Amino acid sequence: MSDAAAWDARYAEGAFAFGEAPNRYLESLLPRLRPGMRALALADGEGRNGVWLARQGLSVTAVDWSTTGIAKARALAVRHGVAPDLVTADLTRWETPAAAFDLVAWIFLHLPPADRAVVAATARRALAPGGLLVLECFSPAQKGRRSGGPRDPALLWTADLVREHFAGLEILECLQGTVLLDEGPKHQGHAEVVRALLRKAP
Repeated sequence: MSDAAAWDARYAEGAFAFGEAPNRYLESLLPRLRPGMRALALADGEGRNGVWLARQGLSVTAVDWSTTGIAKARALAVRHGVAPDLVTADLTRWETPAAAFDLVAWIFLHLPPADRAVVAATARRALAPGGLLVLECFSPAQKGRRSGGPRDPALLWTADLVREHFAGLEILECLQGTVLLDEGPKHQGHAEVVRALLRKAP
């Protein structure tokens, strides 16, 4: 079973795996968002973040490799009366427009190191001058917790990895520590994460 097929199976279980509400860290950026901004939601699964961004008046492209996830995202968007551009694609192969987005959301996207480097380069290239990149991912301290995240430690993030992969972007904040997740059945309880907000030079 391919990884995309595994996510199809997970998203086919019925309930939204990570809830319908946006990621809390992304939601905290609301004061920085303006209608008409162009946003890219990477690995957006069932659409909770992309649909929320569209509801704030942003022009949204949301990408995921799960056809089941994208179908649920489309239904969620219809329910909320918004129409983000929903793309089914492998992010390591997706041709991202250069300098096309004012915001890139990298929320709980965990990839093997080589793929992570490819997609991080894609995200940097996709940012328009002055654009923001927001990231929340699990850190190695998450090991043993049941609140979510990959079991393979190579997929986890650290503050140092943020600095390495997004070198050249201005770090507005980069935090590593414990948060309380309440994001659907798959993300519940205390979790160890990295949160980062970065900006491309104007």
